[in-house]
Amino acid sequence: MAISRMLDSITQYISEAVMRIFGPSDDAYPVIGTQPFTGEPYKRGTADSW
Repeated sequence: MAISRMLDSITQYISEAVMRIFGPSDDAYPVIGTQPFTGEPYKRGTADSW
């Protein structure tokens, strides 16, 4: 009986992992599109000074 319970728990653990990997995405990220650039452009002379 202990071996069958252990096999059941291992099978359940592996099957849940497979379902999580290959299942549909459950991400709740908002659909906001691309973000505008708000930084400063790269200047070659100022990057070498520090």
